[in-house]
Amino acid sequence: MTVRSLWGGARFGALPLVALFALPVQAQGSTEAPAASIGLDAIVVTAQKRAENMQTVPVSVTAVTSEAVENLRAVTLQGLQGTVPNVQINNFSNAPNSAVYTIRGIGVIESDPYAGNTVSIMVDGVPEYFSMGALVDLYDINRIEILRGPQGTLFGANTTGGVVNIITNQPTGEFGGKAEIGYGTYDRLDVSGTVEAPLVEGKLSGKIGISHNERDGYVTNIVDGSDMGRRNVTLFRAALRATPNDRVDATLMGEYVRARNGAPIVVNGATPGEARYVAPGTRFDNAKLPMYANPCPADGGRCKAPDKYYSALEGVPDKSNMNTYRVNFTLNVSDTAIGDITAITGYKKFDLFEYTDQNGTPVSRDDTRRETEGWQLSQELRTAFDVNDSINVILGGFYMKTHYDHQQDFRISFSPPPGLLQVNNQDQDNWSASLFAQSYVDVTDKLRFQAGIRYTHEKTEMVAGTYNSAHPSGVTTFDGTGNTPLGGFTVAGKKSWDNVGWKLGLDYQALDDVMLYGYWARGFKSGGFVGRVGIPQDIGPYDPEKVDTFEAGVKADLLDRRLRVNLAGFYTSYRNMQIAQIYFTEDGSGTTVQGNSILNAGKAEIKGFELEMQALPAEGLTLDGSLAYLDATYDRFLYNQVAGTTVTRVDMAGERLQNAPKWQATLGATYTAQVGPGEARARVLYTYTAAKYLTAINNARRAEVQPTHIVNANLDWTPDSEAWSIGVWATNLFDNRYIQSVYDAPGVFGLVNYAPPREYGVSFKVKW
Repeated sequence: MTVRSLWGGARFGALPLVALFALPVQAQGSTEAPAASIGLDAIVVTAQKRAENMQTVPVSVTAVTSEAVENLRAVTLQGLQGTVPNVQINNFSNAPNSAVYTIRGIGVIESDPYAGNTVSIMVDGVPEYFSMGALVDLYDINRIEILRGPQGTLFGANTTGGVVNIITNQPTGEFGGKAEIGYGTYDRLDVSGTVEAPLVEGKLSGKIGISHNERDGYVTNIVDGSDMGRRNVTLFRAALRATPNDRVDATLMGEYVRARNGAPIVVNGATPGEARYVAPGTRFDNAKLPMYANPCPADGGRCKAPDKYYSALEGVPDKSNMNTYRVNFTLNVSDTAIGDITAITGYKKFDLFEYTDQNGTPVSRDDTRRETEGWQLSQELRTAFDVNDSINVILGGFYMKTHYDHQQDFRISFSPPPGLLQVNNQDQDNWSASLFAQSYVDVTDKLRFQAGIRYTHEKTEMVAGTYNSAHPSGVTTFDGTGNTPLGGFTVAGKKSWDNVGWKLGLDYQALDDVMLYGYWARGFKSGGFVGRVGIPQDIGPYDPEKVDTFEAGVKADLLDRRLRVNLAGFYTSYRNMQIAQIYFTEDGSGTTVQGNSILNAGKAEIKGFELEMQALPAEGLTLDGSLAYLDATYDRFLYNQVAGTTVTRVDMAGERLQNAPKWQATLGATYTAQVGPGEARARVLYTYTAAKYLTAINNARRAEVQPTHIVNANLDWTPDSEAWSIGVWATNLFDNRYIQSVYDAPGVFGLVNYAPPREYGVSFKVKW
């Protein structure tokens, strides 16, 4: 396998990309080589926008190979949850197409696009601006690089938490292909195939591929006994790569993803006395099964997943349809008068249409129809050059334009009537431009200094409105037919922000295979406007938030490269935090009204460490593991606790941040051995994630997600020809049942979502 430099066309031959959590490839020596030459292979990453050995990159980064993704049977990035230190990858209970990425306690807990991101998802050098659709489908990827801590100098705004950098496999100029078919529990079917070929020998090559994944849902609908949460996604991808000479390399890639999934699942977690409580065992005339048991206890404590998953979908279509279109163009020109030039152009468009039963019971009480369309256009242009033998510089500029339209229709059916329909419209344009520079200076043969700076200008325009209507029958219609208007408003906002972020650091090659490093980085998340508004004041704007991170670490290959130890410690000051919360203000006539917006109301301190290890203790055996600690707490945050008409001011100082478990750990083992005319490989991986709070800003006990213990396993056999392989796999091997998230709405209910149960299956792969 070869990895091509993103900025100069150079190649690194025969360097397998080994992830800490993938099957590490043991470097087998030739028959003449001594046994001592066997060791862990180099890991090549492009985390600093240049290809280099991960052990020389002065930042906390984990590389995940395609083999690791296959071992996890991960069809999207969410399949990596729990496997990367201090990284959380989730979705929302009632908006599963919207991603929740949190790194070192820094993330955004808001499903609508206006809130932006703190973790940038990059696909072949192009950022994913929208959280909708950001749980990227993982097909034919080369590797995933996950960088922790602010990455603003090289990757721009909204990277205060870090960056998830996805690199897909590009055309190689050689004829070949691969295909896979797999079958598993819940009628899971995986079918994929890729073919590539030279079109003009040595000058032009092409590649096409298709991937399809489908399965039934693992939650039973008590209304009709059907399954809920089904998945049906097909991805089409094509690429052309031109190499007219040794200096020019250009790749054009197009992709279409068609998703026709089941509606978002809402499990009712109401307790006695709350508005949506239904006693377990209650029979409904329209339901095949009785009301399921409540997963949340009556005392408001932590919810617990049952052995059998139930919910209800009634009155809305079982539909969540999404189309995603993507075009990327990457041009590399090396050895020009101004250095090695890289230009990356990206365009993406998506549309999402889904219904949600917001009640989770056979009674149609409230439901939602959501329709979103969005697009983004981005351009990056950079050059890398050597000033002299000691100084290397990257200079560049970046531009992005985005737009989205969003409509949410939320209807409530009352008894007695009338029913209520609330329509929320959002129309946002965002424009961003930046200039950046980063330099490495060799102070001595062992000591290196780095400095980076980025100037960013962002401008956002938002038009948002909310309109209410009622229907005398008690059941409103989504199209408004027969509804009586109750009034509403439209409000607009426009503002721009400027920011300068930087990074300063040193790294020292203490020994040939031991590097020490430290840096100080400042990043920011841009300001913006709120789209889901209840009163006009909700729109904002809210201001940018800023992060200063100090990190120090060591990267070491020891015992003749049989042991790899990477350790990073960090301290982060998180200021002017953007926090979604309930607040109170005057409406202009002296009347106090309640709003729900994003306010710059918080300050936090975050500290911790990440330890990653990999070892080759014996021939054929590889061990790997990680341990992460995170102390992420509010230093200042006054929160309005609302219960009915009573408002209590709560000081959240000392409370943990959202989606920030204190401990994470993994432990894996891989064993390979000759079995018959081929090689067998066994892989087992255990992951632990401590308890955390998710989607309840006040850390309500009901919204606490329990600690999780997950074991995944694989067993594969490949003949000596390596032309094909057959394998069996299992995820969540011991079928532990867990809560994935709970949205806590005091006095109403807990909106619960379950984590996947055990899945297992078989797969057959062939390549040529």
